[in-house]
Amino acid sequence: MSDAQQITLIVDGEETKVTTGTTGAELFFERRDVVVARVNGELKDLDQPLPEGADIEGVTIDSPDGLNVLRHSTAHVMAQAVQQLRPDAKLGIGPYITDGFYFDFDVAEPFTPEDLKALEKMMLKIINQNQKFVRRVVSEDEAREAMKDEPYKLELLGKKNNAADAGEGVNVEVGVGDITIYDNVDRKSGDSVWCDLCRGPHLPNTKLISNAFALTRSSAAYWLGNQNNQQLQRIYGTAWPTKDALKAYQERIAEAERRDHRKLGAELDLFSFPDELGSGLPVFHPKGGIIRKAMEDYSRQRHVDAGYEFVYTPHITKGHLYEVSGHLDWYKEGMFPAMHIDAELNEDGTVRKPGQDYYLKPMNCPMHNLIFRSRGRSYRELPLRLFEFGSVYRYEKSGVVHGLTRVRGMTQDDAHIYCTREQMKDELTTTLNFVLGLLKDYGLDDFYLELSTKNEDKFVGDDATWEEATRTLAEVAEASGLELIPDPGGAAFYGPKISVQAKDALGRTWQMSTIQLDFNLPERFELEFQAADGTRQRPVMIHRALFGSVERFMGVLTEHYAGAFPAWLAPVQVVGVPVAEAFNDYMFDVVGQLKAAGIRAEVDISSDRFPKKIRTASKDKIPFVLIAGGEDAEAGAVSFRFRDGSQDNGVPVAEAVQRIVDAVRNRTS
Repeated sequence: MSDAQQITLIVDGEETKVTTGTTGAELFFERRDVVVARVNGELKDLDQPLPEGADIEGVTIDSPDGLNVLRHSTAHVMAQAVQQLRPDAKLGIGPYITDGFYFDFDVAEPFTPEDLKALEKMMLKIINQNQKFVRRVVSEDEAREAMKDEPYKLELLGKKNNAADAGEGVNVEVGVGDITIYDNVDRKSGDSVWCDLCRGPHLPNTKLISNAFALTRSSAAYWLGNQNNQQLQRIYGTAWPTKDALKAYQERIAEAERRDHRKLGAELDLFSFPDELGSGLPVFHPKGGIIRKAMEDYSRQRHVDAGYEFVYTPHITKGHLYEVSGHLDWYKEGMFPAMHIDAELNEDGTVRKPGQDYYLKPMNCPMHNLIFRSRGRSYRELPLRLFEFGSVYRYEKSGVVHGLTRVRGMTQDDAHIYCTREQMKDELTTTLNFVLGLLKDYGLDDFYLELSTKNEDKFVGDDATWEEATRTLAEVAEASGLELIPDPGGAAFYGPKISVQAKDALGRTWQMSTIQLDFNLPERFELEFQAADGTRQRPVMIHRALFGSVERFMGVLTEHYAGAFPAWLAPVQVVGVPVAEAFNDYMFDVVGQLKAAGIRAEVDISSDRFPKKIRTASKDKIPFVLIAGGEDAEAGAVSFRFRDGSQDNGVPVAEAVQRIVDAVRNRTS
């Protein structure tokens, strides 16, 4: 082979010479798990020739990028199956999403569960035909000819030059660069049996999908996510490299459904969402109120110990406050509409005194700034840490409201810390450690951090100030030793933030606490303190929410614990179950001792039989069940029954009371 016939590649970090025109499929021929190639940082189909000097990496089917390619390819097979069973179906878009994919269709009738089963059978037939995914670069005219019967695809072609702003999923179909169509090619005839407008890349063939896929549900969806557009039908699915991986995913989903806080909230009588109140406005029942109070009381005490001072602010304010803060410029779409009040009219209807717009507050920070500004401040008072369980209201769209985790009325455990520039780094470090420690106390201990930086289209202040704030936050985050993930453009308009991402018992990630560094609102509110040298200086402002909102945090904890809250949070910590009615008084005496020690305890004296009472306590997820019969009463003892069904018999009453008190006080069970 002459040098003219060779090119040099960097393959997985090593220099390699190959024949000109070598494809990714040929390069990774012996690696059956490689399904796409990363070429100079971009994912490419394996059938594409590799360019001279390229940096090449094989992407396996079980890697994050490989999974995305698998799922997007499965979405194509699903769309092909839909059009085989419903020839009049018009194609929307079909991107991969977390753990799966979806595809939108314009069809005469919605899809039923029976339709999904029929589609799975048709998909398996297509998969077993081992069709090839073949990329074809076309002109716009050629694309329009190929998609002439697909009105939504033709619309996408018209959006090519601004695909990023055109709506959800548009970049999957068209975007910067060539227009491409993917053909599903029959192995035997070599003919294209189906095609779609798509940027790719895709698997080499359908056989790689195997039968480790499932269609999960269907729903209505607006074209490009815009409610002003045509309503389509969306089918969701999932795909995995192996049957075992699919089964594990399905088991996780089933467990997540069992842990759904909305379901558990009803079963355990914790909270509800009355239609009469409106979307996103929950109410807490007595048992839920106990949990919430325990959460808040513990948090209050920890804040007192950490030097925070408590403040209280109203639920509404004149609109001018949010003009000063910038929220009406940058956050108005997230606020409830104004209430125009206080106008006074003359007898003839003319305005004697104009009214004013009042808003439900979406944030507490502007009101806390007014508290800081209410009198002169000295450097000796700093850092000043103001804390409030403040009720705020945000106009979440009805489509995103979800149980307690996405509400319209919420209580933020909100703190704002005012400090000098010299103090800010230490204060940020202290605040982050405080946040992480308190989250661990509630049972969340698997974290990483996310650093949200400036949105170039939505910010106040100058670049130098933003750079200083971002650099300081990054240094504090890195010093924590936790993994730090960038979130470009995710900052609030007034400053960058660190957010604590916590994993629950199922490994799902939830955004918990946020810490924001803000040089801009002190400037807008003209906040000042007298420095040691007598000059007037601006404080630095740190925004900090620990739970995010009490409602959301309780929803997360409900799912994390599957409703089986640790004893210190459980609404009922102990249930006493007498073996027979004759032992009721004895059990009431035991429970009385527990109540005197501050334990939430009660006796089950219902007419149910003893086994039914035990099952009821288990269903209600009671941490400790105490049982007493004749031998227990004679010995001055009780028997423990725990959530896992195990028992500890003949425990003296004084020891039993102390065990429970210690477990609650130390938050050990």
